Amino acid sequence: MRQASGTEVFIVPPVIGRLRRVTTAGAIYDRLHADIVSLRMPPGMSLQEKRIANDFGVSRTPVREALLRLSEGGLVDIYPQSGTVVSRVPVSAIPEAVVVRKALEGTTVETAALTATAADIACLDAIIGRQRSHAATGNSSSFHEEDETFHEAIAQIAGYPGIWAILKTVKVQIDRARRLTLPVLGRMDTVVHEHMIIRDALAAHDVTAAREAMIHHLSAVIPDVDALRARYPDYFC
Repeated sequence: MRQASGTEVFIVPPVIGRLRRVTTAGAIYDRLHADIVSLRMPPGMSLQEKRIANDFGVSRTPVREALLRLSEGGLVDIYPQSGTVVSRVPVSAIPEAVVVRKALEGTTVETAALTATAADIACLDAIIGRQRSHAATGNSSSFHEEDETFHEAIAQIAGYPGIWAILKTVKVQIDRARRLTLPVLGRMDTVVHEHMIIRDALAAHDVTAAREAMIHHLSAVIPDVDALRARYPDYFC
């Protein structure tokens, strides 16, 4: 990333064959968002405007814009005259987010079961194969990225890419909690198994089985929340 003033733009790597131009504030937002969701910036961590501005080689103005967006999304808490910290994961928000995921992904997987081609199934197989490799090496970060790719691929198969765009915002607190579950022994293998059941239902064009498998898969995060809260009390509220 090159240095820029608050009015310059960054060229982000091509997405599906095209360039995407974002503002400086947008680039900072994207980086901080990724670091917070991945827990590279854990709950409670202090975010200093001056340091972030220096890291990006910009003024504080785009940094403030990025932090305000993150605050609106529930990822940082801004305390006037005090500072900004990464927010804790609100436990109360997770059940509702799961309900939304079940409703929307239940619809996408039903449609995908009707439309999936052999090429679509081969794409899912490739994703699951990469997940197996990451599970074997204990690479939970890359595993999570492939998990995202798997669910996005189903939305694409269904012809509903916009639904996935909506869900990325809705499920952000779920994603933060799930980052803590993946290192648990056997959890990644369980996810792979659940993905295989969904894949098989899609390949068989079994709409009912596909929906049931997806609903079961998305329900898995709920039982983990209380245990996670007990293990990481400073991460949740």
